Amino acid sequence: MPPEVDLVITFRATKKTSLSKQQIREDSRKAEQEYSRLIETLNYAGLRAVGRRGESLGHLLVHSDFLSGLPTTPLAGRGDSISLTPADRIRLVHAYVTSIPSDGGLGIIPSSPDWDLVESVMTLHDREFNEAWNRNWTLREIASVELEKIRGQARHSLRLVFVWSVVFVEWWRVRERILSLRFGTRGSFRVEKCRPDHKPGLAWWKRELRILASLPVLILFAGILIALLTGIFLLEAFVTKLYTGPGMKYIGFSPTILFAALIPRFLALYQSLAQRMTVWENHAHYSTHAASLTLKTFALSALVAYMGLGLSAFVYVPFGESVMGFLQAWIFQETTSGHFMGNKTAVASADGDTKSASPPGGFWNFDKATARQRLNPGLLKDQMFAYTVTNQVVNTFQEVGLPYVFRAITSFRNRRKAVSNHETTVVVKNGVKKRVVFEDEKEKGGLEEREYLDRVRSEVALPDYDVFEDYGEMVTQFGYVALWSTIWPLAPVMALLNNFLEIRSDAFKMTVHNRRPIPTRTDTIGPWLDAMTFLTWLSALTNSALVYLFCPRTEDRCSGKNMSHVNKVLFKASGEQPADGSLVATKELLLTAFLIALVASHGYILLRTLVRHLVERIVWTGSEEVKEQEREDRDIKETFLSGFITDDSRKSNGSDSLPGSEVATEAPDGTTDSGVVLDFWDNDEGLEEISRVSKEL
Repeated sequence: MPPEVDLVITFRATKKTSLSKQQIREDSRKAEQEYSRLIETLNYAGLRAVGRRGESLGHLLVHSDFLSGLPTTPLAGRGDSISLTPADRIRLVHAYVTSIPSDGGLGIIPSSPDWDLVESVMTLHDREFNEAWNRNWTLREIASVELEKIRGQARHSLRLVFVWSVVFVEWWRVRERILSLRFGTRGSFRVEKCRPDHKPGLAWWKRELRILASLPVLILFAGILIALLTGIFLLEAFVTKLYTGPGMKYIGFSPTILFAALIPRFLALYQSLAQRMTVWENHAHYSTHAASLTLKTFALSALVAYMGLGLSAFVYVPFGESVMGFLQAWIFQETTSGHFMGNKTAVASADGDTKSASPPGGFWNFDKATARQRLNPGLLKDQMFAYTVTNQVVNTFQEVGLPYVFRAITSFRNRRKAVSNHETTVVVKNGVKKRVVFEDEKEKGGLEEREYLDRVRSEVALPDYDVFEDYGEMVTQFGYVALWSTIWPLAPVMALLNNFLEIRSDAFKMTVHNRRPIPTRTDTIGPWLDAMTFLTWLSALTNSALVYLFCPRTEDRCSGKNMSHVNKVLFKASGEQPADGSLVATKELLLTAFLIALVASHGYILLRTLVRHLVERIVWTGSEEVKEQEREDRDIKETFLSGFITDDSRKSNGSDSLPGSEVATEAPDGTTDSGVVLDFWDNDEGLEEISRVSKEL
């Protein structure tokens, strides 16, 4: 059987680019010292560690095992030893290895000043569990998969992702508390380890001021983003409908090109700045650091997701004709002054009247009747379908199918490079020199060990899993359903169908296309719950305003067909009145919609208070998890009090040894009593691999 390895530490002995051979020798000496110190630190801490050759030259994989390296001592009075789940075991070992020394850890932190050659600390997938997991979720319903099995293998902070996202926020607020009791993570923030980058000594009020200092930056970037999105929206919805010049068929792609060229780069710039600001805030724990960064990032991501629908619902549909007329007047003014092509010229008719006409080659349509006919009354429904259906299909392909395409392309390129460099001992892969392993350099542990190490190298090449993406998709979808279901009532149905597929594709992605996430303990989804709460409040405003605007005042009931005639409803009175009356009617309509939204906001506050009270009484009070927690608290107190009597009796009997104490021993055949083969841990290739770097480069 393959060795049981808890952690794999990737160690890069050489840099991707070296200036000279002297620099290579110095890097090799430094790598030897740091590698020896790494192995000594792990062994001295009671962990079993061994280095093996990685995918490329100078790339080492340090395998660390906890269960085989430490003795086990059952607790007194227990007939059997405590059984840790795989997730708990990996979490404990990872926390012990990567925690700072002041928290009782070894301080082996990737890319830290003391361990700058350590790239990552990862764990390997349990393939048997992954296959069973994907098979169950593919062939059965969600209820057939036992959450306790997922709890034992998966990570605590990810379990909450596998619960349906479209739930009432106040119910979920209580539900996650019940889940934290069931999974044993309630109050886990109290034992959270400190961040290595945290600098102690900063007063709490200074940290709060630093957090507030990021607010003006957020407002500035949000304003710029709103301006960019509004400009692209006007170009797509109006300007492209007025342009009649050369390339008219292709001008419709210009908004998409601008969006793809500007928005991702702008968000990447803001993301980089947000990360630096969050580090500057000097949070003590990972949870508060991640919460601050999440709120900064999701604020602009939500603008990108919902800005188009907001402009369509509150600008395009009710005021599309007015905006179109304004743009026509502005373009006409610019063309007559010579700034745009397509100038108007005066043409004399037979009856003496003077009319304006476009000369040959005119690029703009100034006919108000034909231009307004090009407005799309079903734009909102088309957008909702694109966001809730088309985008979800594309995202699923990017998560599940696209990694296979990238791997095939990378494998094809590597094979071509290997063939073209068959006479050399190394080939180049992504700027890193890759070793061609000959027969005498292959692993000495037999076929089973070779297959195991090949699997390790393939998993090391995978990217890390980021829970932010899945949480972001969940909350964004919740916003589409909560904010804009009035536009397209089928949106919740599409979201439910998408969740049915998404929950399976995410499980497949985590088990096949990403590294196994390191388990962490958490009792809440954190800032994402605050984001859902805000979206719930905002939905009260948007839905009430949309219902009022899209419902004709002359009818008792609203129907879906009325959305196509909102312009007629809004400007029916104004069309029969002079200009002043039109402006007054529009202002009165908008003021009424604003007041209705304000009343809905206060109604939401009252409704939330009532629902929170009812959910607390119905779901939380008297639940099995709460009763079990109360029983455990009583048992702990009784055991603590009875311990005084036990200690006194032991002292009186003169017996201080613990019954049942034993350690793991090594059998004569080279195995421990747990059956783990020791040969794998006796063959270290680290120093030998580092010494080859200076010889072969």
